[in-house]
Amino acid sequence: MDLPFAHGAPPLVGRFRVEPEDFFVEEVLGFDADGSGSHVLLLVEKRDANTGWVAAELARAAGIASRDVGVSGQKDRRAVARQTFSLPWPASVPLDACLAFSGEGYRVLAAQRHGRKLRPGSHRANRFVIRLRDASGDQEAIESRLSLVGSAGVPNYFGPQRYGRGQANLASARGWAAGGAAPRDRARRGFALSTARSEIFNLVLAERVRRGNWNRLLAGEAVILDGRRSFFRAAEIDAALVERCSAMDLHPSGPLWGRGPLDVGGEALAVEESVVAAELALRELLEAHGMDQERRSLRLPVRFFEWRFEDDSLFLSFELPRGTFATSVLHEVLQGAWNTGEGGAA
Repeated sequence: MDLPFAHGAPPLVGRFRVEPEDFFVEEVLGFDADGSGSHVLLLVEKRDANTGWVAAELARAAGIASRDVGVSGQKDRRAVARQTFSLPWPASVPLDACLAFSGEGYRVLAAQRHGRKLRPGSHRANRFVIRLRDASGDQEAIESRLSLVGSAGVPNYFGPQRYGRGQANLASARGWAAGGAAPRDRARRGFALSTARSEIFNLVLAERVRRGNWNRLLAGEAVILDGRRSFFRAAEIDAALVERCSAMDLHPSGPLWGRGPLDVGGEALAVEESVVAAELALRELLEAHGMDQERRSLRLPVRFFEWRFEDDSLFLSFELPRGTFATSVLHEVLQGAWNTGEGGAA
């Protein structure tokens, strides 16, 4: 994936994901368990294990169908991750049994009663602690880049995890769009459609980065509110909008392609049309399979960003909104950050 940098070439050389412990992610639900009800929320720590595999193991341990296990987000396999799963759990049955659920690569840390099943995307954010080993480079340039990332954010690219190993998901989408056979099962079709959307978005964002306006509002912009999906079109950009954009209260947005017209106008529309004109096959694929136009922020704020050097390693800690990628942060800091094949999805 050869996407442009917003802040210049990364100043740091190092090694990423040498051990699973080098990438720690903690899911932030943003709400408390009800304390009663017909489900249980399990805080689970997994190491070098897929979220789907852990869900299946929990279902087996509880004697329920895998479809009854709830999860909010998918977390990386090559990592240590703490995330919440839900299981149906009768109010008459004590929680002690589910606290004992464990296996190779996962363990239950806590259990609380809750009134309903977890749904995808119900968490608020993810917190990351990342270790970059054998870190080297100009110290002043590294510190300057880290400060800039913390204050200005980074382009909100979909990371390599979305594209699959060797960009297999994108190849599948393009083959399907060109008239080839559809992926055989529903999950793979979903991956292909999601990747097609991600590719169009990344191409629009990359063009905005090249033009230097990925973090500025253009006339006709679909302005998206920070941390939300809601947006409004701004025919003109006044001083109040400029100030709110500078404060990261709102952001410019790009298309998540689907049926219906683009929700932009003016200069913003001209940029998007110039990019998507070359992706007719992917656009038609998405429209034919019922996707609707949505918007996604072009800018990714990096909250609570801290770092420290320890021996030959650099440790980074930060929080990102759900649905975003830690490698979008590393893309601006670490040379070759996207060559790992996983993206730190939220």
